[in-house]
Amino acid sequence: MKEKLRIDKYLWSIRIFKTRSLAAEACEKGRVKLNGTAVKASKHVNVNDEYEIKAEERKWIIKVTGLLDHRVQYSEAIKYYIDLTPAEENERIEIQTASFHTGKRLSKIGRPTKKQRRDLEDFIE
Repeated sequence: MKEKLRIDKYLWSIRIFKTRSLAAEACEKGRVKLNGTAVKASKHVNVNDEYEIKAEERKWIIKVTGLLDHRVQYSEAIKYYIDLTPAEENERIEIQTASFHTGKRLSKIGRPTKKQRRDLEDFIE
């Protein structure tokens, strides 16, 4: 572990962002805040800092409990921060994702499925 760790590298290593460049871009656009103030990607992270992060699909409020300078699996990464995001925010996200990705194609939109194509060919013949 390092004593000095950049915020973009930290957010990438705890798996809030998929890539370090996405984390740096979020910092540039003011989506990462420390005590209500936007931070630059080069800002050093300290233990007990509280960050408010707006990722593409979710809003996070985290408290740093340890410094992690390399990417590890999720089960290990969650040990380096405490998620302080309000419960209603998490519920809203779960409802949105559950209703959005059902895994089924919407009816009467796009190309026919194989079964629909076969039924159509049988009908025409």
